[in-house]
Amino acid sequence: MAAAKHLIALLRSHINGDDDQFLSVALQVAAHEARQGHGKLAIQLRDLVDKARSRQTGLAKRPVPITQPKGDLAALLLATYSDLRLTSMALPEELELRLKRIVVEQRQRHRLQEHGLSPRRKILLIGPPGSGKTMTASALAGELVLPIFTVLFESLITSFLGETASKLKLVFEAMEATRGVYFFDEFDAIGARRGERNDVGEIRRVLNSFLQLLEQDESGSLIVAATNYPELLDPALFRRFDDVIHYSLPNVSVAQRIMRTRLISFKSETIDWEIAAAAAEGLSQAEISRAADDAAKRVVLEGRTEVTADDLSRAIKERKLSPAI
Repeated sequence: MAAAKHLIALLRSHINGDDDQFLSVALQVAAHEARQGHGKLAIQLRDLVDKARSRQTGLAKRPVPITQPKGDLAALLLATYSDLRLTSMALPEELELRLKRIVVEQRQRHRLQEHGLSPRRKILLIGPPGSGKTMTASALAGELVLPIFTVLFESLITSFLGETASKLKLVFEAMEATRGVYFFDEFDAIGARRGERNDVGEIRRVLNSFLQLLEQDESGSLIVAATNYPELLDPALFRRFDDVIHYSLPNVSVAQRIMRTRLISFKSETIDWEIAAAAAEGLSQAEISRAADDAAKRVVLEGRTEVTADDLSRAIKERKLSPAI
């Protein structure tokens, strides 16, 4: 019969609503039974797994229920669901392909694991403010139909000796207990270089703890860290991540796609999108989105149905005069 560890894994994946993991463990049980000489039982198990997977094809996957953090975790993690998808984002082709690869590996992680391989799941996002890093974390959660748990640094980091490292350990224990996307925004708050003159002992200990926990983590959760200041990060961090993805300000093509998408419900025949995108050079993805929204608001409030080139040009100029996001 199945080993106790298999039964525990089956029950845990069932509680978490993780069908892929449940079926992957079931295959491990089948392999275990085959090694024990129970060939007929192993075949029955494999047939049942194949039938379950075939029923999943083309069907919407059931979301993993959010287990709202309790106790000390309630102040450390914000749990939400995301409806975003990668198709909701305007991304350069190379960046889009890298993110899709993460999604594919996660969706088919059981196939990789059957061959002793691990999917990408520890991701570091680097880029200027407003370039889409936070949106990416939400889109990955939406694609994988997983809850997103945002780590709240204002509660995580304290001045008491050893307390921050203890809280960080709780977060990693949560990753093991509940599969999801765990998002560390403004990651440089705990990932700053060791040995800086303004460094304090407690932050060094936190970074050392994070490095150890990240390296030892074998949960099924996706860990996404984001920073605007990669130069502040300790060099030891980079090799602990499966993928380091760089973001930049949008090129003309991406800027056009952002504006077209935001204004798709309005008439816009008079707009030369190439000129508008060139005018938006230097703005981040978030700033371009807000400029398009500003133009749309003006049209709605004036009772019109068409966004003109002047509306968009004015909104872009105003965004360039306002502080960066």
